[in-house]
Amino acid sequence: MSFVPSRPVAYACLALSMSLVGSYVALSKPLAAAFPVFLLAWLRFGIGGLAMAHWLRKPANEPPMTPRTRRLLFLESFLGNFLFSICMLFGVSLTSAVSAGVIMAAIPATVALLSWLFLRERITGRTWAAIALAATGIGLLAFAQPQPRTGAAAAADLAWLGNLLVFGAVLCEAAYAVIGKALTGALGPKRITSLINLWGFALVTPFGLYAARGFDFAAVAPSSWLLLVFYALAASIWTVWLWMTGLKVVPASQAGVFTAMLPVSAAAVGVLVLGEQLGLMQVLAFAAALAGVLLATVRAPSPASA
Repeated sequence: MSFVPSRPVAYACLALSMSLVGSYVALSKPLAAAFPVFLLAWLRFGIGGLAMAHWLRKPANEPPMTPRTRRLLFLESFLGNFLFSICMLFGVSLTSAVSAGVIMAAIPATVALLSWLFLRERITGRTWAAIALAATGIGLLAFAQPQPRTGAAAAADLAWLGNLLVFGAVLCEAAYAVIGKALTGALGPKRITSLINLWGFALVTPFGLYAARGFDFAAVAPSSWLLLVFYALAASIWTVWLWMTGLKVVPASQAGVFTAMLPVSAAAVGVLVLGEQLGLMQVLAFAAALAGVLLATVRAPSPASA
C-alpha cells in the first residue's frame, strides 16, 4: 500500500517542495549562462530519469491506468514540467526580478481559483485570508528588491514579453497543483514523479538534441556539472515526490498557499548564498508569507474543544 502521510507531515512535504523549487530557480541562473535553455532542460530530465528508472515499474496493487489518467499525466508534465521551465527561464531573462516576484505572488490565488473551478473544492475564509497574506508577503519581498541595472535598450523593450512569460509560468504552476491533486487518487507519488519526468524528457528531446549540436561540453566547469546534478534531482525527483505526497491528504486550494515558499526561498538563497542584503521590508515579507502558511495549516479549535 502507498504511504499516506499525516497532516503535519503532508504540510512539511508541501513547504519543503516549494522551498526546493525556489532554491533551484535561483541557482539555475548560472546554469542558464553555462548551458542553452533547451539543452539544460533535456539534461535535467535525462539525469532525473536515470536516477528513478526503478520507479517506473507498476506496483502490483495499482489498477490499470484509464485514458483520463494518461491524459492528466501528459498535461501534468507538459504544463508543470516543460512549459513552466521554459516560461520561467526565458521570462526572468527578459524582465526584472521585481516584476517577476510581483507576478509570482498570484500563484496561491490562481491555484485556489482553479481548484474551485475544476475540482469543486470549497475555499474557506481562512484559506482566502492565508492566500492574501502570502500574496502580501511576496509582493513586499518583490518591491523591496532593487531594480536591476541594465544598459541594453533592447532587453527593456522586451520586458512586456518577459512579464507575459512569467505569468504563463504562474498558470502552469497552478495547473500543476490542481492536476496533481486529481492524479494522487489514481497513482502513487513515485509513479507520478517518474512518468511525468519521462513525458518531459520525450517532449524536450528534439529541442535538446538540436541545442547540443556544436555545444562545447568540455568547456563547462566542474562546479556547473555538480550544480546541474543538484538541479536535475531537485526539479525532477525531490520536489515532485514531496508535492504529490502532500497532495494525498491536503486540498489543492489549501496546498496552493505553500507556493508562497517559492519566491521566499529564492530570496533566502540570494541572501545566504549570493550575498544579497536582507532589509526591513524583506523581514516583513517573510513574516507575512509564513503567517499565511500558519493560518492555512493550524486548525482553529472547535467549539466543543474550546
